[in-house]
Amino acid sequence: MTDLAKVPVTIVTGFLGAGKTTLIRHLIQNAGGRRLAVVVNEFGTLGVDGEILKSCAIPDCPAENIVELANGCICCTVADDFIPTVERLLALEPRPDHILIETSGLALPKPLLKAFDWPAIRSRITVDGVLALADAEAVAEGRFAPDLVALDAQRAADPGIEHETPLAEVFEDQLACADMVLLTKVDLAGPEGVAAARAVIAAEAPRPVPVVEIREGAIDPRVILGLGAAAEDDLVARPSHHDGEDDHEHEDFDSTVVTFGEIADPAELIARIEELAREHKVLRVKGYAAVTGKPMRLLVQAVGARVRHQYDRPWRPGEPRGTALVAIAEHDHVDPAAFRAVLAG
Repeated sequence: MTDLAKVPVTIVTGFLGAGKTTLIRHLIQNAGGRRLAVVVNEFGTLGVDGEILKSCAIPDCPAENIVELANGCICCTVADDFIPTVERLLALEPRPDHILIETSGLALPKPLLKAFDWPAIRSRITVDGVLALADAEAVAEGRFAPDLVALDAQRAADPGIEHETPLAEVFEDQLACADMVLLTKVDLAGPEGVAAARAVIAAEAPRPVPVVEIREGAIDPRVILGLGAAAEDDLVARPSHHDGEDDHEHEDFDSTVVTFGEIADPAELIARIEELAREHKVLRVKGYAAVTGKPMRLLVQAVGARVRHQYDRPWRPGEPRGTALVAIAEHDHVDPAAFRAVLAG
């Protein structure tokens, strides 16, 4: 790559827990000689995904090339956070061959695409492609609309209602911006679930886009890197529910962090997280736990009542052992005291 060539950027978007971090980790580990840089956007104050990615840094993507933007949606903090971060990455020596941007599950991709038209960076980077990850099982079951029964009842009572739930709008905006949809967790969905998810995507996408099924984030980088979409020049073909608005807020969603000491039994913590999803409509829980008698830290990630956990690394010398979990829900459902009562007991 010459100094005059634009650095390609791939935006990885998708609903909460769709597998974005897993995909980027796979790309880091299979860079194929590319010098990568990564921008990770977290929703909430507790950084999880960035640390996961830094733990698998390699010479082609060292830890200093992985930047985390926490406690602010990337599409709402373009001027303050995103542009300076991109400028810093472009100033690295050697300069990255490709930049990956992992948005939060709540981010709207189009405002981020518009940022690539900023004079400070337009001549130096281009959006190679927008990848929308979709959890096959979740999409098939309509989890992006948290209460379908109530929604259907409301629409039946007032046929004039046109608005949709916030989660549905986020999902649709992500599809509308996508150059490719990666359908994840297809093994959990089964053939019928995958077929149902594909039908939803086909119905909601404003234009035909390739849909590729993947498992555990594994895909040949040649399939998704090097698309050459120049998406920043193609905004009209990527409609958004928020077109025409000067700005937007994410007041529909909120998060809270629950911290407490060590736990005795991971199974009990998992049961508490499942209860939180059922009783308090929590969309996402992620974080770490210290298990009594275990030298390894327990990584916990949940989408609704589906919880995945594993020991990810040893506790470092002098590092305080404890449990820290961030819970994300629609704004009106966030009750920090109630969440703590369930999780910490």
